[in-house]
Amino acid sequence: MSLTISDGPLSRRAPATTNYTISGPAHNLLMHPFPRRVRAEFGGETMADTTRGMLLHETGLLPQLYFPEEDIRADLLEPTEHTTHCPFKGDASYRTARVGDRVVENAVWSYPQPTAEAPWLAGYAAFYWDSMDAWYDEDEQVHGHLRDPYHRVDARASSRHVRVLDGDQLLADSDRPLLLSETGLPNRFYLPRADVRIEVLKPTDTETVCPYKGTATYVGRDGQDLAWIYEHPLEDATKIAGHICFDPSKVIVEVDGERVG
Repeated sequence: MSLTISDGPLSRRAPATTNYTISGPAHNLLMHPFPRRVRAEFGGETMADTTRGMLLHETGLLPQLYFPEEDIRADLLEPTEHTTHCPFKGDASYRTARVGDRVVENAVWSYPQPTAEAPWLAGYAAFYWDSMDAWYDEDEQVHGHLRDPYHRVDARASSRHVRVLDGDQLLADSDRPLLLSETGLPNRFYLPRADVRIEVLKPTDTETVCPYKGTATYVGRDGQDLAWIYEHPLEDATKIAGHICFDPSKVIVEVDGERVG
């Protein structure tokens, strides 16, 4: 993610504070080996299993894993008439995944004859993440998407003064937040429960999954999600367990007297 969005070197807004230039189109592709074994399961079958996966970084998009065709169960795939065109990669062909009575149309795509600028795509295929039942990075199940080796999550204890208001009502006041920095995203402040007026917030039905932080649940007011909590975060974000982070687009978040957004 750090390569392709925000101010990464392959983003559309690459920083000017460099002593180099990248010669090429505004839309960039970079493919390199993914360092671990990856498996995809569907309908009780292992649809793909590789230690030779390639991660494609593409301007403005999340990285996408491509499998060598030899590491995909071709007997469980059926060609379809569906095609799409990418000006940077070429014409994509699609295949449907079928195991017994389980079917996902156009679950897999490949570029049999990629553009002259991306010949290394030949012989590889990619899966829509949600088309498979489960994904594994080595022997650990992955939720959300594969982790980008260039993406970091760092949580640091801070003494900045953070206040959160919903209109004129104070929701939180803390001098001991945790500051979480995540590649390509704004800094977020996670506040101890004791510094939040949790009694005025109600759990909502919203749940999201981050492959770097884990599963978040939400709290809010009047049916609106205002903040999220990682009760059991992944190893890169264990410090934020049980802390509450407010969405600055929904409430006023002030840090040392200045509003952030």
